Amino acid sequence: MLLSLFALFSFLCSANTWAAPGLFWKAESPAGETVYLFGTIHTDDDRVTEFPPAVMQALGSIDVFMMETQALQDNQLLMMSDGNLRDMLSQDELDKVYALTEFHVMHRAQVLRMKPWLLAAIFDSPRPLTPFAQDNLLMAKAEDFGKEVRGLETPAEHFNAMDSLSLEEQLLLLRAVLKRSDEQKLNDYEHLIRTYLAGDSDQLAALDEKITGGMLPAEVWQRMRYKLLDERNALMAARIIEAATSKKLFVAVGASHLAGETGLIVSLKRAGFKLSRLK
Repeated sequence: MLLSLFALFSFLCSANTWAAPGLFWKAESPAGETVYLFGTIHTDDDRVTEFPPAVMQALGSIDVFMMETQALQDNQLLMMSDGNLRDMLSQDELDKVYALTEFHVMHRAQVLRMKPWLLAAIFDSPRPLTPFAQDNLLMAKAEDFGKEVRGLETPAEHFNAMDSLSLEEQLLLLRAVLKRSDEQKLNDYEHLIRTYLAGDSDQLAALDEKITGGMLPAEVWQRMRYKLLDERNALMAARIIEAATSKKLFVAVGASHLAGETGLIVSLKRAGFKLSRLK
């Protein structure tokens, strides 16, 4: 359930002048292998989990399904090394944490020890998170086809981007989320879903700058964005390029990782891949 919980950061897309907007791409590697790229959003909303025939055909044709991260085995990656939110938040803030803990069907004792950035990501969702998010469903369908499943990152690598924030910065993010009303969360969620379905990365970029970037000081936001996108994109691209020397791939990653000058589309083009957008 806690795979790839960047619900708050699903659309961290930079302005894109290198590739046409799109969320589903086909690439041919210099070795002649096919790579399908599919930009995902981590939700179980029915509007994004009814996959079209072209996606199923692509899944059936590949050797390896690659998603952002391997399955989480060590829950300690979710927890603060020491400390407890009871000692860090006001009583009013704690009351909000407890209410959201119940809404998301979580254990209070565990929540009080979780990393604040992770709680912010979970609590910013207007609906409880489930194991049936879009990316996990794609993985299950790939397994039904008998495909090998790999992670582009280890869980430790996946969590490291946000772990680089100081505890004070993480608490700043959590407090910003606690101040948001249910109506704000729902309105932003619906806007994100509609923009995702439109498949325009430029619109997603502008929307995320408004929502997520508006919660944090500019310096913190830019540093967080660099860790979440630029550094991770370079690692993901290198592993896709290496795997595509001998395997046909279906790569399912957050839509954020496709766009921009450091995104996977541009990185594959620079590595000699021939790309075409699919509908």
